Amino acid sequence: MILTKLKSMFGAQDMTVGRPLSVMMRFSLPLLLGNLAQLMYNMVNARMLGTMVSPVALAAVGVSMPIQNLFFVFFMTVGAGISIVVAQYFGAKDKESLSHSIGSAMVMTLIATVTIAVLGISLSSFILNATNVAAEIFPWARQYLMIMFAGAVGVGFYNVLSGILRGMGDAVFPLVVLICTSALNIVLNILFVGVLNMEVAGSAWATVIAQTLSAVACLIRLLKMKDIAEITRRTLRLTKGYVKDILRVGVPVGVQQTVLTMASVFVQALINDIAVPSAAGMASTTIFVAAAAAFNQVEAVSMLPRQALGLGVSTFTGQNIGAGQLDRVKKGFRITLIASLIISAVLFALIYIFGGHLIGWFIDSADPDAYEIVRWGVYIQRIMIWNYFIIAFMQASTGILRGAGATLSVMIVTIIATVLMRVPMAYIWVGMSRTAMNPGGEPAGIYWSMVICTGIASALCMWYYLSGRWKKLSLVKKEPKESADGAKAT
Repeated sequence: MILTKLKSMFGAQDMTVGRPLSVMMRFSLPLLLGNLAQLMYNMVNARMLGTMVSPVALAAVGVSMPIQNLFFVFFMTVGAGISIVVAQYFGAKDKESLSHSIGSAMVMTLIATVTIAVLGISLSSFILNATNVAAEIFPWARQYLMIMFAGAVGVGFYNVLSGILRGMGDAVFPLVVLICTSALNIVLNILFVGVLNMEVAGSAWATVIAQTLSAVACLIRLLKMKDIAEITRRTLRLTKGYVKDILRVGVPVGVQQTVLTMASVFVQALINDIAVPSAAGMASTTIFVAAAAAFNQVEAVSMLPRQALGLGVSTFTGQNIGAGQLDRVKKGFRITLIASLIISAVLFALIYIFGGHLIGWFIDSADPDAYEIVRWGVYIQRIMIWNYFIIAFMQASTGILRGAGATLSVMIVTIIATVLMRVPMAYIWVGMSRTAMNPGGEPAGIYWSMVICTGIASALCMWYYLSGRWKKLSLVKKEPKESADGAKAT
C-alpha cells in the first residue's frame, strides 16, 4: 500500500480524472516548493555576494540577469512548447506521438545549447557596454555571463526535461531534484565564495554545476519511464510534424519572453542611469542598481505561488483539452483565480509591513550606503505591490490560454503592452523628470509604467479567455465528452 502510494506520487499524474481542486493542488504544490528551493539558492547567492563581497558584486549579477535571460529564451521556447504538447498527447493516451515529440525536443535543445554558448560568450561585452553598465560593475558582470553561457547545456536541458515531466503531470520528482541540487548549490557557494574567495565567478560556477546535475537527474528519470514514452534512436531525431507542433506552441512563448527580456534590458539601462545621494553626499548610480537587484530577489519569491498555480492550470488544461473535457478547464480557471487573489492579498500585507527587512537581508549592514539601498528598495516595493492583484487575473487567464495552445494570442498582448506601451511610457516618464541637477531622472515612472501596462495586458487576456476562442486550438482532435463527474463539456 505504502509503496503503491509513493510510486503514484513520483510518477506521471493523470489530471483528467478526480476533483479538479485536489488534482491541481497536488500538482502545483511540488512546483511551488521546487521553485522556492531554486529561488532560495539564488537568494543565498545574492546574500553572499552582497554581504561577503560587496553591493557592487550584487549589482553585477543584477545587471547580468536580463542579458542572460535574453539568450536562454530558446530553452523557454522549447520547454514551454514541449510541456503543452506532452500534456495534450498524454491526456489523449497517444504514446507514439508523445515519444516522437520528446525526442525532437531533446535534439533541438542540444543544437541550441552549442549555438547559445558561442553567441553569448562572443556578445557579452558588447551588450554590457550598450546598456551603460558602470565601469566598477562591468568586469564582474562580464565574468558572470561568460561562465553562465559556458554552462548553457545544464540550463537548457533542465528547462526542457523538467517541462516534459510537468507535461506528464510529474511535479514531485523535479521537486526532489531541486531540493537536493539547491542544497548542493548553497554548499558550493559557501566553498567558492566564502572560503576560496572566488567572488562572482564562484557564484556562477556553483549555479552551473547545480543546474547541470539537475538536468542529468531529470534525463535519467525520463529514460526510465518506458511505459509512458520511449526515448530511443528511432525517436531521438528531428521529426518535422512534431517540431512544427512544438514551435507553433513554443515560439510565441519564446518571442513573448524575448520581448519581456529585451524590455528589461532597456529598462535596466534607465535603472543604471538613476543617480541618488550616497552616505558621503556624492551622487551614485550603484546604490539604486543594488536596491533594484535586491528588490528583484524579493519579488521573485513573491511571484512563486502564482507562477506555480499558472503552470499547474496550464498542464491541467492541456491534459483535459487532449481528453476533450472542457468543463474541467473552466473549473480550473475559477480555482486558480480565487487562490491567486487570496495569495496576492496575503503577500501585499506581508511585503508592506516587512519589506524593508527583506531588502536588508541582501545588504551588509556595515556598508556605509546600506540605509540608502534599503530605503530605495522599499520605495520600489511600495509601487509594485499594487501589481499583485492584477497579476492574479493575468496568471489565471494566461494559464488556460497556454495550456490550450493559444500562445500566439498571449504573445500579441504582451508585445502591445510591453513594446508599444510600457517601455515608451517608462522612457517618457523618466525623461520628463530629468534636470541638470538630476540627469538620470526620477525612478517612479520605471515601476508605475509596469503596473499600468500589466493591468491593460491582464484585461485583454481575460477578454480572450471569456470569448471562448481558445477551445478550438487543441493539437488532438477529439469530440467534447463527459468528464468523470458526469458533466458534459460545452
